[in-house]
Formats: sequence, structure tokens, C-alpha cells
Amino acid sequence: MVRRFLAMCILLLALLPVLAAAEVTATLDRDSVQLGETVTLNVTVQGKARGVDLPDLKVLSRDFELLGSSQNSSVNIINGKTTSQLTFGVALRPRHVGKLVIPALDVAGSRTAPLELEVTAADPDTAAAERRDVFMEAKVDPARVRVGQQASYVVRLYYAVGISGGALDAPQVDGVEMSRVGSDLSYDAERGGRNYRVLERRYALIPQRAGDIRIPAATFHGEAIDLGSPDSFFGATRSISARAPTVSLSVQAAPSDWGKSAWLPARQLSLQMTGWPEPQTPVRVGQPLNLTMTLQATGLPFEALPELTLPALDGAKVYPDKPATSTRNDGEWLQGRRRQTFAVVPERAGTLRIPATTVKWWNVLANRAEVAEIPARSITVLPAAGGANAGSPPPSAVAPDDGPVASPTVHDATPWRWIALGSIGLWLCSMLAWWWHHRRPVAAMPAKPASPTSPRQFRLAFLAAARGDDPAAQARSLLAWARAERPSIQHLGALAGALDDPAQQAAVVALQERQYADTAVLDVGADLAQAFKRGFVWRLAAAPDGASGLAPLYPFDLHDRH
Repeated sequence: MVRRFLAMCILLLALLPVLAAAEVTATLDRDSVQLGETVTLNVTVQGKARGVDLPDLKVLSRDFELLGSSQNSSVNIINGKTTSQLTFGVALRPRHVGKLVIPALDVAGSRTAPLELEVTAADPDTAAAERRDVFMEAKVDPARVRVGQQASYVVRLYYAVGISGGALDAPQVDGVEMSRVGSDLSYDAERGGRNYRVLERRYALIPQRAGDIRIPAATFHGEAIDLGSPDSFFGATRSISARAPTVSLSVQAAPSDWGKSAWLPARQLSLQMTGWPEPQTPVRVGQPLNLTMTLQATGLPFEALPELTLPALDGAKVYPDKPATSTRNDGEWLQGRRRQTFAVVPERAGTLRIPATTVKWWNVLANRAEVAEIPARSITVLPAAGGANAGSPPPSAVAPDDGPVASPTVHDATPWRWIALGSIGLWLCSMLAWWWHHRRPVAAMPAKPASPTSPRQFRLAFLAAARGDDPAAQARSLLAWARAERPSIQHLGALAGALDDPAQQAAVVALQERQYADTAVLDVGADLAQAFKRGFVWRLAAAPDGASGLAPLYPFDLHDRH
């Protein structure tokens, strides 16, 4: 006991650094500033809101003035799960021009990633040199773009007086789509030896035509508190206004040899497919394979992205779901995304090949054409469970003709055989008790329609559903009837593989298509009823490997699982 206790203590001591560590991130509110401006360093600690101290910032004193710090903590409870967050905000003013590095900081047992800040010289020609109380700056980046490429338009309002209210109006430009991105930034700056408070606002510009485009002045109109007035104590104000300078944007057309592909000028673009089956997971005829294709681009809204499709596949039907689209931003650049899910239903055993999908796009950072690709994929499709497949099985599934077929190992299946027999016995007892209870007359109770308990009753229930227009009810009643005769049938694909009548197989495939299709499909109720009018035409086949030959505990399930 003593040794075990000591071992546990040693293990806990070894785990203490891991347990104490929290998720820590460091970010800057901007990645480029002018000399004299301030920038805010935010250090966020996830998972701890107490007992965490501000990291040692002495390493920053060589490149920055530390103007002050603040902290904010929050605790959220969502679905019974508690999460906490602590954020330190540190105001920094760069001491010199250049690319300054904020090194990794040790916080709460973790280290942050290093950050870079580009500091440029202040513009000596700004209106601040005239010591105005309020003035504006405007900048477009990059100043040279292609048609459809996003540019970032930044407007800054500098004010050295108290402002009680006002409005900043963005310019309107013909042939350019303009939308606001991110939240307003607020920080301090020094211009012409005078301190200013700065309000920064960003817009996304997407030109729709080639040529030189002039972006007119953005304007500000507001009210400033007049401290020199004898009535300033009572809120006396004076009108103030400012105009940003006009900026130019040079727009080039798409390359003349681009071709017929959609023109996609982006900073980044990714194309991926998820939902592929695991290597150990079998794919069988009739079982849908749900694949999700996602296209995401930085610098483009989702409206500019092409629709996602899969070509017609040899040996499978493809049913697209409703697409999902969105456009977000990271505070500067738009991020458009399209997502499309496909239900791929194999129709025959063998190798299903899904060809490669490619999207051609223009990399605006490298100034060249690139191609995003989902590689081709081959999937082995096995016959439907519980019956032979209508198509040819894959070579690996065919037993050789010149050798004996190995029988299943008896000692592995024996315990489960006895468990299954006992379960069936319990089920038969419960069914007998149910029959004994319901055979007695019950007074003053309204009669209820009896649930089907025999293949004949299941057949009548199916024929009644076939006369309706609910494909889910038709599939449910058809499977219930089939399970009453062949309990191993689990889905429509297995039923089609177990049938020996082409007309019945075609009727099942038509019903399956009606379930998955998102467009109108002709009513198959009459064909269903006609195909199964004389009952099932079963294929004679041996039980699959590993099957015990016993009926399952619950041979059928009449509950609607949709």
C-alpha cells in the first residue's frame, strides 16, 4: 500500500505542470502602425479566471513604452459546462521605426507565440502639422488590384478635443462594392508633437471594372465640447468637421488567357472533401456515403465562389443536399465559404471511382494562377448485406472454385449462440404473455387496430402504404414485411440484393431514389404494389460468413425512426 501511495504521489507531481497549464494566446489589435501611435497587446487565458498574474513585460521596454494595462475576466455556463476567460490588455507605444518583435511570454504555465509589428515613420505632410483639433487620413491597400479582388480601405479620424457626437460617412464609388468589416479600433497617436485619440474604421472594396478609380473623401461631422466657453460646464458644444484625402485605386483586368473557368482572385483558397469511409469500415451496395465538399477563400465573398458539384458516377447515384454558404471577415479581409454535402448511393459491387475535383484560382499575393484539387479516390463496394448483389462482386469477394470453403470457427460463435437462444426464448415468453393478456375481452375500451404480427398482415399494411404518397412510410412497411420473412434484411439495399426478380429490384431502386432525391419524382406506389402483388421472389443464397443462422432478438421494428 505504501509503495502504491508513493507511486501515485510521484505521478501527480509529474502531472502538476500539465494540469496547471492553460490555453494562452497573445494578439495585437493591429499589425502595422505609424511612429507615435499606440497598439494594444491582448493576452487571453482560457480555462482560468483567477490566480493568474500579468506576465513580466520588462523584455518589451527596449522597443516599447508601456503606457498602462487592464484586465477583464468572464465565466460562462453553457449546457452545464463552465468556461472561464481572463484577458490582459497592455497599451504599447513603439520607440522606433522597423519590424519590432514581441517575444514569447510565460503566462499560467504556458508560452505565447511571438508577434511581429511593423512600425513606419509618421507622415510629415498630415494635417496634424497644422495643429488642428480634428483631421482625417485614408489609405487603400493594395493600391493596385485585379477586377474582383478585394482591397482594404482604411479611414482614421484624429481628434484632440472631447467629442459629444458625430457621424463618419463612407464615400460611394460607382463600379465598386464597398462593405464595412470588423469593429472600430480606438487608440492614441502623436502627430506634430500633439497627442490625439484615433478612431479607425475598415472597409472591403471589390472593383467590378478595370481602370483607374478615384475614391472620394470620407467625411466627419460632429459636435466638440468647447472647454473655452463660459457655458462649457453646461455642455456647450461647437460644430467640427473633417475630410479624408482622395485616394486612387488601379484596377487590372483578368489575364487574357484565363479561359472559361470562374475568375477567382484570392489571397488564399482551399478545397477539401470530408466524410470518406475509414479503411476498416465496409461500404455496401445501397448504403449512402455522405461526402462534404468545402471551398473557402480569403479575399472573396461566397457569392463569387462557384457552385460545388460531383459528376455522374459509374456505379452510383449522387444526390446533392442543400448548400450552406457564409461570408465572414477577420477584421480586414473577407472570408467566403461554400459547403455542399452529397449522398452517394452505390448501385453495384466492385470499385467505385470518384474522379478528382479541381478549382482554378488566381493567387494575388504570388501574382500567378494556381489549382486547388481534391484527388481522385477509389472505394471498394461490397455486396448488400443479407443477400447477393445484382452486379458482379469484387474479385476479393469471390470464393475460388478449386478449394474448400472454410467453415466458421465453432468455439468463437458458441457463447453468442447460447445468448441468442436465451434471448429468443425470453422474447417468445414476452410475446406469449402479450397474447394471453390481449385475448381476454376488455370492457369499456375502444377497439384499436391491431399491429401486424404475420407476414400476411405486413403485406396488407404495405399495400395500404403503397396507395399513399409517403415514400418513408412505403419503405418502412416494405422493410417490415421483408423482415418478417427474412429477419437479416436491414435496409433497402440489402432487400434489393436478396431479390431474384428484376421488376422487384427496379421497384426498390425507384423507391430508394424517391427517398433521397430533393426534386419531385414520379409516384412509384402503383409500380410497388404491382411488383410485390404476388409476394417476394427471394434469391437462393447461402448465409454469409460469420452468420449464425439464428433470427435476431427483435426480428422487426415497426417504429418510425425518422
